[in-house]
Amino acid sequence: MRLRTVLATATAGLAAATCLTAAGPAQANANSLTSKACSSSVSIRGFSDALDKTTYDGTFVGNFSALAVDRDGSIAALEDRSSLFDLDARTLAPKRVVPLADEQGAALDSEGLVIDGDGTRLITSETEPSVRRYSRDGKILDRLPVPAPLLVAPAGRAVSNQTFEGLTLLPGGHTLLASMEYAIAGDTAGIVRFQTWTRTRGYHFRLGAQYAYRTDAAFLGVPEVQATPDGRLLVLERGFTAGVGNTVRLYLADPRHATDTSGVENLTGQSGVRLVGKTLLADLAACPSLGATAKQPQPNPLLDNIEGMAVTGREKGRLKVLLVSDDNQNAVQTTRFYSLRVRV
Repeated sequence: MRLRTVLATATAGLAAATCLTAAGPAQANANSLTSKACSSSVSIRGFSDALDKTTYDGTFVGNFSALAVDRDGSIAALEDRSSLFDLDARTLAPKRVVPLADEQGAALDSEGLVIDGDGTRLITSETEPSVRRYSRDGKILDRLPVPAPLLVAPAGRAVSNQTFEGLTLLPGGHTLLASMEYAIAGDTAGIVRFQTWTRTRGYHFRLGAQYAYRTDAAFLGVPEVQATPDGRLLVLERGFTAGVGNTVRLYLADPRHATDTSGVENLTGQSGVRLVGKTLLADLAACPSLGATAKQPQPNPLLDNIEGMAVTGREKGRLKVLLVSDDNQNAVQTTRFYSLRVRV
């Protein structure tokens, strides 16, 4: 989601790459003397603004909404304006860009990304919302069903630009999960629905269970979810306050004991509905800034409109997590990549 624009590694080399250390040698040396811990569970290893306000092959590089690790180890980076980039995992340099469109050739509000076992791309769009399967060269291969209540009004109860933001494939590859960004009409503000699909055969999916997740505050939405190797979820909660900046928090969530809410018309916090359990891993405002600068007020100059996330591997018992911010092609926002280590 563009969050009211006017208001605003796959390899070990990723952590060590110079592109993820924005500071110069003197600053880098100073940073090495300070803690990189954001919390007891999360540390930041570096960041990069190298792609901010750049172009590649005539396409603006930015507006990033999702990340995924491709089968060759490169990073797939999805723009919410119908472009999918391949980035070098070490340097983040663009290597390829593929345009995306719907069945009528219209642009998508592309937000969530999964690379399936055969290399095809599952991509959400907030417009309807939808989940489509694309070939590597951008051809539509399939379209998944979406429950009627999750469709944008008047077809359903969702609000335009507040629908499917996150997308992840759970371990084993049999269950796909998408997160709504905000509540649908009739549900209590702050309670968002997570929809799943179950693989039937090959690369086809049918509708599965649905779960309810509560954000910390009604102004916070869910821009991304990523599965952990044990079947839990990393969940980003994000919001923006004019004159203050972004709120970005990372949670560990567990949907495995939550109630299937696909048959519940209105989610109002009623008894009998067990929400997805969650534990705060870190408020990213508490991370060391590492010399980062911000173009608008922020509680920490490191922060921006963080929207994409991918688990890229493991290191010493921690997950390697890559984040990216969506600059909305806005002069006061930054396309920034963040390298984290997360203990779950």
